Amino acid sequence: MPSSVPSFAELLGQCERSAVHLELRDSYAPTDRFEAWKRGERINWEDRPSWWHPYDQLIADTVSRGVAIRRARVVSEPVSEYIRWEHYVTHANVTAGEQVRWLPRRRATNIPLPGNDFWLFDGALLRVHHFSGDGVVVEDEITADPETVKLCSTAFEAVWERAIPHHLYEI
Repeated sequence: MPSSVPSFAELLGQCERSAVHLELRDSYAPTDRFEAWKRGERINWEDRPSWWHPYDQLIADTVSRGVAIRRARVVSEPVSEYIRWEHYVTHANVTAGEQVRWLPRRRATNIPLPGNDFWLFDGALLRVHHFSGDGVVVEDEITADPETVKLCSTAFEAVWERAIPHHLYEI
């Protein structure tokens, strides 16, 4: 059955001002890249063609249109092995033009947070990610419900304000 949820590329393509992403999990489903990193393989950041993916190009193209893309991650400390890897590969996100910040979970106690990761486009449309317990995306949900959008927008901005810029966050 085809999904009625627009693709991420479609949503980002319609975006005019901003796209923000809040991540709340300490691990997601393992990928081949994560498994390679665990085996000790490292990315040659000087060889951009070897690691630049279509996602990176999509972000770079969107930023070049004037859309600000911000990503905030709420993480437990000490960080999980997955977050350690995610911090390492965030070099690609930043190179593509994303602004990324990290918030230690202990500093988020009094922030009302939604139960799920999300993307918020132009402060009006949410793409909510629903995950299984082991971090596999089960489905994405699109909503423009004003109360839900307000909760997610407020939560993101509160996290962003307290979070540590990627280049300063040491794990």
